[in-house]
Amino acid sequence: MYDIFQMVFLGFMIGLTGALAPGPTLVATINASIKGDWTTGLKVSLGHVIVELFLVILIFLGLVTVALPYTSVISGIGGIALVAFGALTITGSGRATMSYSKVQTVANPYMAGLVTSAANPYFWIWWLSIGSAMVIAGLQGGLVLAGAFMLGHWTADTAWYTLVSTGVSKGRIIFSDTVYRKIMVLCGIFLILFGLYYLSRLFISP
Repeated sequence: MYDIFQMVFLGFMIGLTGALAPGPTLVATINASIKGDWTTGLKVSLGHVIVELFLVILIFLGLVTVALPYTSVISGIGGIALVAFGALTITGSGRATMSYSKVQTVANPYMAGLVTSAANPYFWIWWLSIGSAMVIAGLQGGLVLAGAFMLGHWTADTAWYTLVSTGVSKGRIIFSDTVYRKIMVLCGIFLILFGLYYLSRLFISP
């Protein structure tokens, strides 16, 4: 049971660092929420989840069998990617902002979440490195642990985008840019530390 809660927590924290990062899905949530309500963020996140669910199913069905002999290599790539994404998060925090001008986005919030995720290069790089490594690591402990990681990951996405849409639809600012940037730095530090921990396990494992 402890392992399940641990994977949910890790999935939530790692998912939150990705959700907080400025990008097209966040922009779509803000823009759609201007004329919507608090449910807009939930709808956008569900569109995002559909894309990720497709990738997870692919991992479950085929990638695991092919990847099992190379789990150490995949874990190494995942750990390095965590450190790299953490560093990028910290360096990019100085430009992070919660203020976006109105731009053209997909009208349907479900489609907005799906399209902005599928069209985002960051999304694919993340899944080809960190995401696949974490899911495969979870699968080594069984489907339950892999599912626990994804549950935490999707909870983070849904919670963040719903919080954003709630604030925007009510005309409120969720965070000032200063607070938002500090949160981004903390997320970056978490990614780096967890990446280093992840890499250290490769060297201390029997």
